Amino acid sequence: MNKKILYSVIGIVVIAYFTFCVAVYVKPQWFFYSPNNDKADINASLSNGLKVQEVTYQAVDGTQLYGWIKAPQKGKKMIVFYHGNSYNIEKFYEKMKPLVQYGYGIFMPEYRGFGGIKGEINQSGLEQDAQAAIDYLHSLGYSNRKILVYGMSLGSYTASYVAAHAKSRFAGLILEVPFDSLINVVKQRIWPIFPFDWMIKDKYDNIANIEKIKIPVLIMAAEDDKTVPLQRAENLFNNANDPKEMLIYQDAQHSNLLEHKNYQDILNWLQKIR
Repeated sequence: MNKKILYSVIGIVVIAYFTFCVAVYVKPQWFFYSPNNDKADINASLSNGLKVQEVTYQAVDGTQLYGWIKAPQKGKKMIVFYHGNSYNIEKFYEKMKPLVQYGYGIFMPEYRGFGGIKGEINQSGLEQDAQAAIDYLHSLGYSNRKILVYGMSLGSYTASYVAAHAKSRFAGLILEVPFDSLINVVKQRIWPIFPFDWMIKDKYDNIANIEKIKIPVLIMAAEDDKTVPLQRAENLFNNANDPKEMLIYQDAQHSNLLEHKNYQDILNWLQKIR
């Protein structure tokens, strides 16, 4: 290879490198989110035995939101479920059915950019949407002590965010396949030749949240998680305050803890903290 060709190849590589870095910085939506933009079909839930109701409310910036809700039986608490970076709430109603069968209420709020809701997906917007769900429950008369917050994957951040910034304590916090920070996940999964600390604007720093939380915490992790390596959940757990509990599901993957009947462990834990 002569020098001219070598310099051309180097030039192309350098341009591609910087183009990728800038693209991640400017448009993280292309790389970190995989939303279903179709409105969640409540009939799927109704026809499969979860009798929820669709409600509408708005975030502080005026974004119009919706979610699915079912009130708890007398003496039981309301569980708010925040989903992750993919799909929409329709994908996750099966996870809620066993909890409802034991009398718990459920609220499945949708985010902007998902489920037909207008708006750009980013950390600030998701924080607003997560808090809007809590504010809506407050408007219905639920106090924080009657609310359990449950977040899966990216939803572990929105769940921990509202718990960390709450004016009064929630009844408990459940985190399924969570991470310590998005930066740490990316650094562990991708060869570290990129300036990730600069490229990734939305850090989703769960450590900063978990250190502020003083309520019972249950962390559920998958041993064979290829999306969020187990070490990321373990590090989050190590930084959490007591009382805390961690369960690691052998041979489980990121999205199949329902198949491992993790709801049984949730129900057992709820009995312990009530």
